[in-house]
Amino acid sequence: MSKEIISTDKAPEAIGTYSQAVKVGNTVYVSGQIPLIAETMVLIEGDIAEQVRQIFRNLAAIAEASGGSLEDFAKLNVFLTDLGNFSIVNEVMTEFFQQPYPARAAVGIAALPRDAQVEVDGIMSLEK
Repeated sequence: MSKEIISTDKAPEAIGTYSQAVKVGNTVYVSGQIPLIAETMVLIEGDIAEQVRQIFRNLAAIAEASGGSLEDFAKLNVFLTDLGNFSIVNEVMTEFFQQPYPARAAVGIAALPRDAQVEVDGIMSLEK
């Protein structure tokens, strides 16, 4: 099966040796997103809720570029520098996702690129 690289200027460009997303068959593997604003490549200002909103906007742009939407995410991984913010992630997710929600993991970590407080990656399944 061939790989298709997904890229959009509506989400932050990769800041390392990776692609925004890679599509293999009807599965899309979306790289981790931190709360960068695509146009400026600067972290969004505001509290953790606004950072999570920016990440979901970035994920939505990548999903659209791959021919899908947030509804197509089957799995999300959330990385938090403070697990005390887990309930805020849950709250903001309800603004972007409806039931049935994707499978999800949440992991507490020491640090993220550019001193972000949260990062989210995921896997999408697109209908053929």
